[in-house]
Amino acid sequence: MSRTVRITYFVHGTTTDNEQGLASGWKDCGLSELGRKQSRELRDQTRDKKFDVVFCSDLKRAVESAEITWKNIYPIVRDNRLRECNYGDLNGADAEKVDSLAYKSIDKPFPNGESYMVVEERIREFLEDLLNMYAGKHVAIVAHKAPQLALDVILNGKSWEQAMKEDWRLKAPKEWKPGWDYALQTKD
Repeated sequence: MSRTVRITYFVHGTTTDNEQGLASGWKDCGLSELGRKQSRELRDQTRDKKFDVVFCSDLKRAVESAEITWKNIYPIVRDNRLRECNYGDLNGADAEKVDSLAYKSIDKPFPNGESYMVVEERIREFLEDLLNMYAGKHVAIVAHKAPQLALDVILNGKSWEQAMKEDWRLKAPKEWKPGWDYALQTKD
């Protein structure tokens, strides 16, 4: 018997740090006015979708995006496993500097932070819980870049190098996109 959870993944709206070219990591910044507008527009863009629950990172920018979009429409559950990669000493640093260390940080942590493999471990644990509690359901997730890349690794069979190389943000670094669909399944 196959159990499946449909996932629609959303990256939080544009933040004040994004607009300044900073990589927030675990720095708890909020949405910019553009990010709040994107979140309001997302409500209309997803009007034809039906979610059973919305999960979001516990960082302010993801919570704010989820609440602006779906408060009083769907239950919203905060989960710290959906946090962005902890860039350690580079939380809130120049995004180009953080990006230049991305490939080196796949299995070696950022200084006083974590590696992308640690993010993958967090997301694997989250997905296991999701499958146990929401089989047959459609969930939305509002989080960050690293957890999305981890889903590409886990659910789409990509290597971290491939996920990073094919990341849509490289083609449109100042753009924001409204969602990706994934299927989480297992056979009993």
